[in-house]
Amino acid sequence: MTEPDDTDPAPPEHAAKVAPALPASPSSSSVARGEPHSAGDRSAAEAARRAERTAAAAECTIAAAIDPGARAMVVAVAVLVLFFSFTLPHTGTANGWEVLVSADDARAEAVALPSRVFLTLAVAFGAVMSMLALITRRWALAWIALAGCALASVFGMLAVWSRQTVSPNLAVAGVGPGLLVGWATVIVLTFHWLKVVWGRTVAQTDAEHERRRRAADAERYREVNTGPGGFMPRLK
Repeated sequence: MTEPDDTDPAPPEHAAKVAPALPASPSSSSVARGEPHSAGDRSAAEAARRAERTAAAAECTIAAAIDPGARAMVVAVAVLVLFFSFTLPHTGTANGWEVLVSADDARAEAVALPSRVFLTLAVAFGAVMSMLALITRRWALAWIALAGCALASVFGMLAVWSRQTVSPNLAVAGVGPGLLVGWATVIVLTFHWLKVVWGRTVAQTDAEHERRRRAADAERYREVNTGPGGFMPRLK
């Protein structure tokens, strides 16, 4: 009888017990099934989307409203001074209201058209539109008040010039204190509305940059659904 050979290969079942099983690659299986990346990625993407929505809402709020701050009191006082200037003599014995409605005293002083245009613009934009902009805090009304006050400042200069260049053949008075006070007040209103509008423009620009930055962050984390329960990042 022959001795059994020790070099014979082990039985298949013994080899199966000895050889360790290699684990399957988790990345390949998860990609094949289209599973989510991780809870951290999902939370980061959701936070980026929330930040983008918050920045967009803040930009809309800034775009629609103004915040004059302490200038609101200055504008309110200037409006009161403007109304007071209408009670002072505009030229001769005619005050601002009489010039505005072309009363007999205004016609007697031969008031020119620039004075009436100035007073009309001062009432419409320097007083009425300025008060509406302060009450509503609307950016569009502030812009209208700024443009109207700037135009009134120009016509105020023309009104003063027209009273200083009256024909010597006419026995009429020159520039009255009401015209000078009203003109100076409109210039003050123009300056302050310019500062308010400019400050709001800077704030809107900052908010727009912030929204774009948040949108870029959200785009970096944004994901597109590829099936039930699965998604993959958007490729740029």
